[in-house]
Amino acid sequence: MTVTKVLLSLHVLAAIVAIGPVTVAASMFPAAVRRADLDQMRTLHRISRVYALVGLAVPVLGLATGASLGVLTDAWLLVSILLTVLAAAVLGYAILPAQAAALWSKDPVDAGRLGMVSGVFNLLWATVVVLMIVRPGSTTGA
Repeated sequence: MTVTKVLLSLHVLAAIVAIGPVTVAASMFPAAVRRADLDQMRTLHRISRVYALVGLAVPVLGLATGASLGVLTDAWLLVSILLTVLAAAVLGYAILPAQAAALWSKDPVDAGRLGMVSGVFNLLWATVVVLMIVRPGSTTGA
């Protein structure tokens, strides 16, 4: 097995294991806020925080894979990198702080807005996945 195949396998596994739980937890959190289910909110926030940190492996492995494949300057990869940075910013500067505020602040959190922001986060990741599969100009025939 080549280094590229190992890197790509680790990149895909990290994406599934790390990003999947964050997208699900972020999506479920607004409903827990509406129900005022503090136990579920704590669990979902912990999942979001922990897997966000684990998720840092995804772009690191992705860049290593891209370098190994020689595609770091391809448009589809540059767009994917930009969307990944945007998704990370949405998670780090909007979702996680709003979740923390819902848990520890006396000010109410707008569950509808948090749901919308979580949807944007999920849409960004879905777009990255599509770009990774379709890869404009790919020779895989996909």
